[in-house]
Amino acid sequence: MGAKLRVYKRRIRSVTATKKITKAMEMIAASRVVKAQRQVAASTPYASELTRAVTAVATGSNTQHPLTTEAEKPVRAALLLITSDRGLAGGYSSNVIKAADQLTERLKAEGKEVDVYIVGRKGVSYYNFRERKVVEAWTGFTDSPTYADAKKIGAPLIAAVQQDTAEGGVDELHIVFTEFISMMTQTALDDRLLPLSLDKTAESEETPTGEILPLFDFEPSAEDVLDALLPRYVESRIYNALLQAAASKHAATRRAMKSATDNAEDIIKSLSRLANAARQAEITQEISEIVGGSAALADATAGSD
Repeated sequence: MGAKLRVYKRRIRSVTATKKITKAMEMIAASRVVKAQRQVAASTPYASELTRAVTAVATGSNTQHPLTTEAEKPVRAALLLITSDRGLAGGYSSNVIKAADQLTERLKAEGKEVDVYIVGRKGVSYYNFRERKVVEAWTGFTDSPTYADAKKIGAPLIAAVQQDTAEGGVDELHIVFTEFISMMTQTALDDRLLPLSLDKTAESEETPTGEILPLFDFEPSAEDVLDALLPRYVESRIYNALLQAAASKHAATRRAMKSATDNAEDIIKSLSRLANAARQAEITQEISEIVGGSAALADATAGSD
């Protein structure tokens, strides 16, 4: 019985140590998700207004810009997948990878080749293990991304969109990330960044002959304005996606660590009950041995008399 009690106590100490670690990780994730949530709230209006500005320029002019013009027969698309550098976040990375796989299959069904760009070690490991081609990857900053990281990611993507498909360029740019909705809800989302989906009548007017005329004049030209705005548009959207992904990851980590802490508490309670039962059985056995020994001694004493 003593050996069994020692086993239970050793397991209780081990689980208690694990519980302290998961509790600390839960508290760290909770503090980080609040900061990330504030960054998301601060960056979203800028990204939204910049999108409106680019849309106004594109729809308010007759300029055929390569970043806003739909290809007649698109043959290649770029896909930016944002995952995490670390685990311990439940199904966070697996969910967004699954969404990327679904988007890839849909694009291939439309007859398009897919060039994959990845952010985060989890996504890189997934594609490397399956020997899938990755054009470029970035790691090491998913927990706390900066705008400089977004610019670094956006540069090759913008270059690919501006390049002719015959030379390795792409017709479309898609991004797959985890949208932060609330502390309890995060959803894997795919979105097309380029070319922009434009409403040609939003910032224009139609003549009696059916011709669409722009309502704005641009200096030096609409094309120059688009050249200046579109890189910032792509960078701001990527930055916002990185921040939303970071907030979602921290929320998922907090939820996973809370579940692990609760499970540890349940295991400790169960082991404590087993340890108490083993100790009670040991005490009962010791009492029985004492009573038996006392009775034997009494019988021996009575026989000698």
